[in-house]
Amino acid sequence: MSKKLTGKVALVTGGSRGIGAAIARALADDGADVAVSYASSEDKAKAVVEDLLAKGVRAHAFKADQADADEVSGLVNAVVQRFGRLDILVNNAGVFALGQVHDRANNLPELNRMFAVNVGGVATAVRTAAPLMGEGGRIISIGSVVGESTPFAGAADYSATKAALLGYTRGWARDLGPKGITVNTVQPGPIDTDMNPDGNGEFSDTQKGLTALGRYGTADEVAAAVAFLAGPNAGYITGTTLTVDGGFNA
Repeated sequence: MSKKLTGKVALVTGGSRGIGAAIARALADDGADVAVSYASSEDKAKAVVEDLLAKGVRAHAFKADQADADEVSGLVNAVVQRFGRLDILVNNAGVFALGQVHDRANNLPELNRMFAVNVGGVATAVRTAAPLMGEGGRIISIGSVVGESTPFAGAADYSATKAALLGYTRGWARDLGPKGITVNTVQPGPIDTDMNPDGNGEFSDTQKGLTALGRYGTADEVAAAVAFLAGPNAGYITGTTLTVDGGFNA
């Protein structure tokens, strides 16, 4: 029996660990061939590829710096060259940096790189991929609940990068609707990953306390939302946001 994504090809940026790796595995479980990109974690990316190959799908890891437009564009084209097509683009790669607007000690290069990765890299990937995708294509970006609210000081820049994805999602849905391509955002709340681990003292306790469920989410729970939006049952969902936050923004 064929699975719902059999014959489809997916690219998951930042797919070497955490949420990205979970998404790659979920799409492979549904039958998709999966490419993952990584910036520096080559060994972890290769381990993810081995997991995907064991599921009976094609898989490959590509190195690309999401802050470099040429590398992002080259990544998308390399996936199409290797796999013959691209049906699902998951913009997962992202970085996090803090800095209060009035603090002269801010590391501005770090904040600028965050915009380059979280916004510029996504825009370049979509601009490159959209002309190569056919009807039924899926574009899914991983945002954050802080794209709609900023619950602590110093996160304005990060919040702005994720808010930009919401605006892009709505606009791109209008642009690509006539091609039959859907564009959506999955917006996680506190998720137990290397970037934001559970059990991290007061910081993680505060985040759990802000959720309705009183706990961190898992990468697999986010991946399940992405797999749904990538599948055939989500064909009439576009330009919207699916929030997976345990009630953080309730």
